Amino acid sequence: MTDIVERLSRSDEPAIRYKVLVGVLEEDPQSRKAKRLQEEIRRSRRVQKLLSERGPDGTLPHRAYRKWRGAHWVLTLLTDLAYPPRDKTLRPLVDQGCNWALDKTVCLLEGRPRRCASQEGNALLNLIRLGFADERCDALADKLLLCQWPDGGWNCDRRPEACHSSFHESLIPMRALVAYAQMTGNRKAKEAAGRTAEMFLERKLFRRKTTGEVIRPRFAAIHYPYFWQYTFLHGLKAMVEAGLVRDPRCADALDLLESKRLPDGGFPAERKYYSVLKSGEKRHRSGQTLVDWGPTCTTRRGRSNEFATAEALCILKAAGRLG
Repeated sequence: MTDIVERLSRSDEPAIRYKVLVGVLEEDPQSRKAKRLQEEIRRSRRVQKLLSERGPDGTLPHRAYRKWRGAHWVLTLLTDLAYPPRDKTLRPLVDQGCNWALDKTVCLLEGRPRRCASQEGNALLNLIRLGFADERCDALADKLLLCQWPDGGWNCDRRPEACHSSFHESLIPMRALVAYAQMTGNRKAKEAAGRTAEMFLERKLFRRKTTGEVIRPRFAAIHYPYFWQYTFLHGLKAMVEAGLVRDPRCADALDLLESKRLPDGGFPAERKYYSVLKSGEKRHRSGQTLVDWGPTCTTRRGRSNEFATAEALCILKAAGRLG
């Protein structure tokens, strides 16, 4: 395992080096070394490409939620890449994404609020992690608390018969409320995040509560970036952030993760939910991104993905499973 850590520590992508430095080698994120690396992230080719469509006013010329080039998603990707906080040049884009999320209305059906709560969740997490926390954090957190279902999650399904929370819509709000509670000490947010965590833990992050079967095959497959589609890897990341990754109910998911290790010590991205916009391409489709996020493979002979590997190693380190 030392070989793969050393290899990632020499990666051309500074976000990979940062994830390994802080998440595996346990460097203080406030140290000079970590801060210097974040400055490299700011200037990196991947980040500059993500931000390349900004206009003179600092905003993007797309709907905020346009997959994956709108403000909402670009900010979410920057957050996951550990873009340095409090960059004033990012404020117009942050305002564009956050204000859009705050304007979304809540539909009440059969006594349950129906919301794509991952939208408010990402907006809240982006404000906190990118260093723009203000009163909008309180508004977004309050909205999430208002829309939480009795089983601990959220759902945007407008079918009257829908009565269980969605994994897709519940994980990101949980991450956001954990971060919000850590920042503010808000008891209600902490308790709400705990109820969501319990919903996932009862299902061992990817299994049916009743039968123990895998809920959906794609839940048990690694993909990166996460976007809004659930994967057990993202579930484990959320448990690390909540301090729950050593809960015995995470063991199945951790075993599954370890089973996917490739011969080179890395981990694959087994699925992807994006396509790369090619230079000169005139027809722009939903789900396109301006950057490539590494190889995808489904066999043991495939290539490891640096982002998936860095995420996996950080999780295994936090779980006490990294030798």
